Amino acid sequence: MSLKIIPFLAELAQNNHKDWFDEHRNQYDTARTELVELVSEMLNALSPIEPWVSILSPSKCIFRINRDVRFSNNKEPYKTGIGVFIAPGGRSAGNAGYYLHIEPGKSFIGGGVYAPSPEVLKAIRQEIYYNAADFLSIINHPGFKEKYSEMLDERLKRPPKGFPADFDYVELLKYKHYVVSHPLVLDHYSRESMIENLMPYFAEINHFVRFLNESISNAAHGNP
Repeated sequence: MSLKIIPFLAELAQNNHKDWFDEHRNQYDTARTELVELVSEMLNALSPIEPWVSILSPSKCIFRINRDVRFSNNKEPYKTGIGVFIAPGGRSAGNAGYYLHIEPGKSFIGGGVYAPSPEVLKAIRQEIYYNAADFLSIINHPGFKEKYSEMLDERLKRPPKGFPADFDYVELLKYKHYVVSHPLVLDHYSRESMIENLMPYFAEINHFVRFLNESISNAAHGNP
């Protein structure tokens, strides 16, 4: 049997209003309890390669299902997908991490840092500029490329300010996000085999996530 949250989200997509949600809150609570258990297992599985994971709780990693509709034309109150982001300091700390998106027909796994602040983006670009060979060895590693073909391809048209246009790897500096992902069909996995199937994807981006977080940490501590 697959995760209980998947059929719940499929129904929610067809009934995205508060009355329906309130009527099915017990179903959601049961599904979320299972999800918390899964994330706890994910944290345990990641802790040998990412020691900071041991101080995280699942609640710090799971995004809320309620949408912020204050500034959106879409007034549907609930998200139809659940995001899990395992990163130093939790999902909202601004660091790179490991991501699982659960949504019927749109699930995926991956990681990195999406829509970073200007300061974080500059720090990552600076690190790539000085250590391009290290970054290339990570993203061109055969195991990495097997699971993640390339980074999310949303880039500046011109080199970012402060970096030379004639830099050999200037295209690496133009990315607006440093994120990779791989589509999943979670219905193919039983609840019992979920960790076994997901962890190889996380393990393959360990060096990618570490490079990004070291970039952010170096900038925060004023290291060149």
